[in-house]
Amino acid sequence: MAAVTIAQGTTWAISAIAAGGVIGRPWRLPEAVWAVLGAVTLVALALVPWRDALRAVGRGTDVYLFLTGMMLLAELARQEGVFDWLAALSAQQARGSARRLFALVFAVGTVVTVVLSNDATAVVLTPAVYAAARAAAAEPLPYLLVCAFIANAASFVLPISNPANFVVFSGQMPPLSSWLAQFAVPSILSIGATYAVLRLSQRASLRRPIVCRVAVPVLSSAGRLTLWAIGLAAAILIAGSAFGFRLGLLTAIAGLLTAFIVLLSRRQAPWALLKDISWSVLPLVAGLFVLVEGLTRTGVTQQLGGALRTAAEHAPSAASWAAAGITAVACNLMNNLPVGLVAGSAAVAAGPLPSPVTGALLIGVDLGPNLSVTGSLATILWLVALRREGLDIGAWRFLRIGTIVTPPALVLALAGLLAVHLG
Repeated sequence: MAAVTIAQGTTWAISAIAAGGVIGRPWRLPEAVWAVLGAVTLVALALVPWRDALRAVGRGTDVYLFLTGMMLLAELARQEGVFDWLAALSAQQARGSARRLFALVFAVGTVVTVVLSNDATAVVLTPAVYAAARAAAAEPLPYLLVCAFIANAASFVLPISNPANFVVFSGQMPPLSSWLAQFAVPSILSIGATYAVLRLSQRASLRRPIVCRVAVPVLSSAGRLTLWAIGLAAAILIAGSAFGFRLGLLTAIAGLLTAFIVLLSRRQAPWALLKDISWSVLPLVAGLFVLVEGLTRTGVTQQLGGALRTAAEHAPSAASWAAAGITAVACNLMNNLPVGLVAGSAAVAAGPLPSPVTGALLIGVDLGPNLSVTGSLATILWLVALRREGLDIGAWRFLRIGTIVTPPALVLALAGLLAVHLG
């Protein structure tokens, strides 16, 4: 028993240190380094046999393929100036109104999140929005906050809107019709509440006039082709989801085909595109899968699954509220990717759970991270994008806004979820 206790304690300590490294990035080491170091340490200490570690890495195949396809699409759009064009067009259409610009940026951020995932909004749209806000002589903070908050608030509109959706459902992604029946109403309430409260919190900045005329860059033929190709890829992915295809492989194929078409039209080699993609996210996710395998071997996910099953059997509605609240808080302490992996593993260990409980887990993992800058990978990437522009929004400042914006959206989304199922 003592040996088992030592093994459990060591596994928990290694996992906690790795998660802390992913969030805090001590010595400015990339997030992937900490996840991989934690995974390698578990294997080296025989806390996770190497064969089980390989199987754990293999379970993330669908996630890796999805991320690869989405990163290709997002980087293509960035290099061809699609995001700069969208942001500048929004500034022009605002016609001197900061409030109208806020609404337009919010709308663009919602579409980008839904179609290209929340990471694209955080990483690629954010610099474009900052540049457009500066060109319009507008206070940039309200529009940058839009990019951060909508990246999570709209991330469960579709299965492809957030990589965390794949890990929560652990390879058992429901078809599009079932997804929309469950999450359409909660998504609308989440997006609407986020818009209303965020705009109210930024009302002082939005009273100031902005420049009426903003130069909109000319979208090249390759840029227009990229925009059309991304639209077509999104339609294919939505159709694939409707027919139950594996979205990871479909996303990777869509990204590769789009890149091939655009690069062929420009007679350009792929190296410039490939070198600017943040490939480190793939070993990051792989390392997290191994860390969760280590936690599973200590019995944590089985215990969580048992508690979920018991709660769901006695009071499904209360279990749904508790599941969302606990995962939301955990995301802000540990980041939503590892929490999503643990939640997905616990749901599998629990056996078939009522749909409201599984849906509540997803909403907690997707929307809960809006409370703090450490809540989701998308928000961390958003913060990195700001720092590249010479900006820094402190953790406490973001937390003050997050505590105003997140609870109403989370409560309304969960209420909508339960209303759908009770109705």
